[in-house]
Amino acid sequence: MKIRIFAFTIFILSIISCESKKTHTTAGFPTPFEQSDSTETTTYLQAIDFYIKLAKEFSAINIQTIGETDSGYPLHMVTYNPDGNFNFQKLKKNKTIVFINNGIHPGESDGIDATMLLYRDFALGKLNPPKNTTIVTIPIYNVGGALNRNSTSRVNQNGPKSYGFRGNATNYDLNRDFIKNDTKNSRTFTEIFHMVDPDVFIDNHVSNGADYQYTLTHLFTQHNKLGGELGAYIHKEMMPALENTLQKDGWPITPYVNVFNKVPEGGFSQFIDHPRYSTGYAALWNTFGMMVETHMLKPYNKRVRGTYALLNKIIDIAEKDGTRIKALRTKAKTRHKNWTYYPTKWGIDSSKTTILNFKGFEADTIISKVTGLNRLKYNRKRPFTKPVPYQNYFKPLDSVKIPKAYIIKKGWEQVISRLQLNHIKYSVIKQDTSLMVESYKILDYKTSQHPYEGHYLHDNTKVVGSLKKITFSKGAIVVPTDQSGIRYLLETMEPATKDSFFNWNFFDAILQQKEGFSPYVFEDLAAEILENNSFLKDSFEEKKALEPAFNNDWFAQLNWIYLHSKYYEPAHLQYPVYRILK
Repeated sequence: MKIRIFAFTIFILSIISCESKKTHTTAGFPTPFEQSDSTETTTYLQAIDFYIKLAKEFSAINIQTIGETDSGYPLHMVTYNPDGNFNFQKLKKNKTIVFINNGIHPGESDGIDATMLLYRDFALGKLNPPKNTTIVTIPIYNVGGALNRNSTSRVNQNGPKSYGFRGNATNYDLNRDFIKNDTKNSRTFTEIFHMVDPDVFIDNHVSNGADYQYTLTHLFTQHNKLGGELGAYIHKEMMPALENTLQKDGWPITPYVNVFNKVPEGGFSQFIDHPRYSTGYAALWNTFGMMVETHMLKPYNKRVRGTYALLNKIIDIAEKDGTRIKALRTKAKTRHKNWTYYPTKWGIDSSKTTILNFKGFEADTIISKVTGLNRLKYNRKRPFTKPVPYQNYFKPLDSVKIPKAYIIKKGWEQVISRLQLNHIKYSVIKQDTSLMVESYKILDYKTSQHPYEGHYLHDNTKVVGSLKKITFSKGAIVVPTDQSGIRYLLETMEPATKDSFFNWNFFDAILQQKEGFSPYVFEDLAAEILENNSFLKDSFEEKKALEPAFNNDWFAQLNWIYLHSKYYEPAHLQYPVYRILK
């Protein structure tokens, strides 16, 4: 009898031990953020190890290695789907997909830790798992920057104790690289983005700039630029829904305070996210995008918890409105069929203004102990709530007629490879072909005198178009605009757009004249040219009469004649992308 009791006792203890181990396994998974009493952020290796452990324990979580980064370490994608299905060809049809990007600036680490908590809590059942929404995250996008850990580069930021650096392994700011794709990181991101085809895209950041009461600010993609029913939904429904639900839970939120070296109560404008930025890029594919900007001076614990709350709320919105969100995106993929013109330049619409009930701090101008001059000083003991004008309406300042197709001469592989990366459809000309097309000459442009992300950017680009019959060699490509990537095409192919491939220096070779003339040789030929072309001679004499500087500059005169002669090379300033209008 005693033996049987003893055996039964061992059996019970064994069950308790197993249950205890199972409970410990599933109820654990503390993050470095939690283990450090909310003062530290995870490292890259800790984050990946954390998600691997979750994926091993929970069938709802999957981690994949997708591609390369400039650091030599891979980029990972982690998916949460309670159904355990990770086939995106099927998921895109049946689920609303929310894509969370973290650590694009690894010093702004709030989203890294918040997303780890979010995935863990969904897996453990601490949060109600979404039934109709799949969540995708890149745990740390800028791997090289995350590995470059320090405690000093975010000089204005209140924690964590140490963090990564803004530049990636090759010192690029990845949140300027979504169009130009200079980095391995961005090329892998593009692969992930098109595989996932997210309905909602969130990019987590920490702000710089003014001081105010909010921990959370949002930077939704600019609604006029997103356009149509998509723009109306993000502006009138998604944004207010997020603001209201967060407010009810004690997390007041305001639009990103786009103010530097002045106080916000004077008013400020929405930051317009051009395609170089993550949400601007996402907008080209009819994805609802938002950057989260927590306030740099708030305690790290509060910033992470606020980001966690915001991510949870945006997932709730996607869960509630998923059917409508997907329907709007599906409809938007063909909306271009009704377009004739496309905006190439945007500006603030000053006829419309939003008034924010803004929670800020009074500020004083005092004498600096360092410079002896005036400085700005916020007083947190003097909070206020005031009406503040917010300019969040933009309008097109210029536009271009949308062509039926573009033709790109062969040889421009840097451009063609980026079209391929973004799944742009095109055909290849099989034999030499002559076509009537619109041809652009670069009329004017301004070039930055300072380097910017590996480039000297052009801006204020102007072109002049003319109809010409051009012979295209076998191997040139024809890119139709009637495709889902039409906005990406127009933004990159039209030289006057902010983030065109021309403005990013992809075509700089055409800006340099390759041939010229020796003046003492060309003198006699110039006289012959004028003698045989009376119209050109009259124009030449008129220019001399009207412009004294030109009249007194012998080389300028010879050069003018050369540029108006058949000897001037046609490739100079000739944009090698042509437009088929009909």
